[in-house]
Amino acid sequence: MRPDEPGSGASLTFVGTATTLIRLGSFTVLTDPNFLHRGQRAYLGKGLWSRRLTDPALRPDQLPPLDAIVLSHLHGDHFDRVARRELTREPPVLTTPAAADRLADWGFDARPLETWGRHELVRDDESLTVEALPAIHARGVMGRLLPPVMGSLLVHRVGGEVRHRMCISGDTLTGDHVSEIARRHPDIDTAVVHLGGTRVLLHTVTMDGEQGIDYLRRLGPRHAVPVHHDDYRVFRSPLSDFLERVGSAGLPTGVHVVQRGATVELGDLSR
Repeated sequence: MRPDEPGSGASLTFVGTATTLIRLGSFTVLTDPNFLHRGQRAYLGKGLWSRRLTDPALRPDQLPPLDAIVLSHLHGDHFDRVARRELTREPPVLTTPAAADRLADWGFDARPLETWGRHELVRDDESLTVEALPAIHARGVMGRLLPPVMGSLLVHRVGGEVRHRMCISGDTLTGDHVSEIARRHPDIDTAVVHLGGTRVLLHTVTMDGEQGIDYLRRLGPRHAVPVHHDDYRVFRSPLSDFLERVGSAGLPTGVHVVQRGATVELGDLSR
């Protein structure tokens, strides 16, 4: 397939936090919609909140038509009151069963996915499969306090042939569940990695720099795009920590930093 043929493109636009616009062929997917502005509070449940330090690159009314929304979990830095108020209700929201129940109450077309469950979008000879992947937001008591979370695998096919496999980590710690993802899906083209080393009640609940390296080592993607690393005060591990470790880790994965509002053409990355 030539790059100018329909269905051949693959790109990611970074909006901020874990919010991205992913284009795979003719499909457009929004992830973890967080449209709060700098200074506004994101509510994390259990009386917890964090103030945003950045502005998103886009508003909901600036989004293109969407084929789906993929939501890691229902926290205020992943789905906020602006998204609830202003996002279109038309595209399916693919998320955890717990989040789907709440979103359905708000009028969204919420589609619950159990771990390893799949939802397929089809257009002519193209398809996009979204598969829910295991994720662990925290361990022990904190794990029981936080909402269930999922990662996602997006597989784009044209004429039945795989064009791109993208893994979105979701808010997870690293661990054996990542090795199981790699065992089931050994050919990941791009990983979108949630970092930040988020600290809540003295517990780390998203990957810091060291865990991010372990995640890439276990998963083995060809390329990685870091997100979710500088938008809130609870993010304690700066992107620089991850990048410094990448430089000395000797990983075969190419890491591509995308600034807010910028787009990386995934099909142009060397294979």
